[in-house]
Amino acid sequence: MYGHIKQVLDVLGASICLLIFSMPLLLISLALFATQRHVLYKQQRVGKADHVFWIYKFQTMTDARDEQGVLLPDEQRITKLGNFLRKTSLDELPQCWNILKGDMSFIGPRPLLVEYLALYSEEERRRHLVKPGMTGLAQMNGRNAISWQEKFVWDIRYVERLSIQQDIHILIRTIKKVLFVEDIARDGYATTPPFEGSKK
Repeated sequence: MYGHIKQVLDVLGASICLLIFSMPLLLISLALFATQRHVLYKQQRVGKADHVFWIYKFQTMTDARDEQGVLLPDEQRITKLGNFLRKTSLDELPQCWNILKGDMSFIGPRPLLVEYLALYSEEERRRHLVKPGMTGLAQMNGRNAISWQEKFVWDIRYVERLSIQQDIHILIRTIKKVLFVEDIARDGYATTPPFEGSKK
């Protein structure tokens, strides 16, 4: 029952956010275009029932490469404006469009890369029983400062306890995380190291 209510709330919330933040969205887009010509970043991610979709964010990194043509590490490619957008989570605003399309929800496990699909255990794959979210239990309990295994524990706990009370609690705690700029990155990484599979 809550799943249907959650979908309606997501659409209403995303529509209101796009309306309220229309001016910041425009100003950020103009600033990104003026400084790096690239405004939006899109990448394929995995959603509910292993559905692959394109996720949208504001571009926060350059395409700088080394002499062999390989992309430089994330921490060397992130721009000053991009760093600000990440710290304030403003880079995530375009995902309101993903919510309107039905690919995402405001609350749920974060959508991860397609190449990670083959690396999940059966238990970890349960995170795909619900729509991915802009924020979730893992973000509330450490964000990028915790290990992948810890993130998956929180993701599955979210699935098992799906309720409006849990979503409200996560939303309130997430706002606090964003306001106080907590757990944005792991040491040595712009965000977090790539997932390489669970150790057996």
